[in-house]
Amino acid sequence: MSQNPDKLESQLAGVDTRQSRPPIEKWNPELSGDIDIRIARDGTWYFQGGPMAREALVRLFSTILRRESDGEYYLVTPVEKWRILVEDTPLLAHGLEVSGQGEDQVIHLTTNTGERVRVDDQHPLRVGSYPDSDEPRPMVLLEHGLEARLVTAAFYELAGYVTEQPGGDSNRVGVWSAGVFFELGEGA
Repeated sequence: MSQNPDKLESQLAGVDTRQSRPPIEKWNPELSGDIDIRIARDGTWYFQGGPMAREALVRLFSTILRRESDGEYYLVTPVEKWRILVEDTPLLAHGLEVSGQGEDQVIHLTTNTGERVRVDDQHPLRVGSYPDSDEPRPMVLLEHGLEARLVTAAFYELAGYVTEQPGGDSNRVGVWSAGVFFELGEGA
């Protein structure tokens, strides 16, 4: 088989990815090998060293991407499975929408591929840090083992909704979304 992105795209002809993700959890082909696709830390997708020019192809590929238990990322079709390189997280969350207040607050994030995600118990928000650094690494968990990292502007905007942990522990702070309190770290 070819390592050509257009070939992968043609295998998905007839699969409607506009309204929902394809059922990649049901697709379990053998590993086809490595494909020279890399997702940079800034969210840019590269093929053979150059940026992928077709945004529609990037959006399509984001719907067939999964992270497996080995920690590796794969583009999966019904008949092929290609390992790709992801430098940090495969997606970025840049848009932040907040409705309601307090425990009734709901946070939605929009990824760089246009997917809108509600922060909830199925899509939890957490803040880690980069190895060998104290730089915060805020992320939301998505389907298929993927994560979207909040870009700096979205993280700063999120900071405007931070409150103390329920129960009066002023040393712990976080945000409410969809009835869940997501702890973000130590208070000031």
